[in-house]
Amino acid sequence: MNRKFEFKVQQDVLDLGVKIKGVRIHDIDNTVYSSALDDYIDVHVKRLLENNSLESLKKNQVIQGFYELHKEVGIPKRKNLPASENLLKNLLKKQEFHKINLLVDLYNLISMDTKLALGAHDLDKTEGNITLRLTQGNENYIPLGSEETKEVKAGIYSYIDDANDIICFSEIRQVDKTKVTNESKDIFFIVQGNKVTSSNM
Repeated sequence: MNRKFEFKVQQDVLDLGVKIKGVRIHDIDNTVYSSALDDYIDVHVKRLLENNSLESLKKNQVIQGFYELHKEVGIPKRKNLPASENLLKNLLKKQEFHKINLLVDLYNLISMDTKLALGAHDLDKTEGNITLRLTQGNENYIPLGSEETKEVKAGIYSYIDDANDIICFSEIRQVDKTKVTNESKDIFFIVQGNKVTSSNM
């Protein structure tokens, strides 16, 4: 039986111009990877490579909108690329798409296509509810791929569960704790925009 869960957004975050949508999906089978989906991804990746360049990313309004958000809350530009830009830069550099699993691959493709920030979290690994709020500086944060806790300053909009664990720092970096795996069944999807994106994203 799926537990009760609530996603809350602090007004201070909305006042920054953050646009946000979230949806919970139960009983997902994340193990199936059909040949048709493989073909779809190949076609989509080819189109992304044709339609994007390092120069076009610098001029993209949605990506620049995330940088404006970062500037407003004091996130340094160096090593803090918006999620969609980071994905696209890696794709352009390697000229190939690194597959992880069905759901992660799909939302990464959508993020690169729309330039919005997309994420997914395994709710079986979160504590209580998730709140998009400004950090207080006392949160627990272990970035994806790291084993060490990283200090976070106050005032950064982030996704935080009831254990005071950051599950996504800004829209920049997720964590190992709630990452979606082949075994994930109960998943919370997030789509995040900024001042220049439509509320109907």
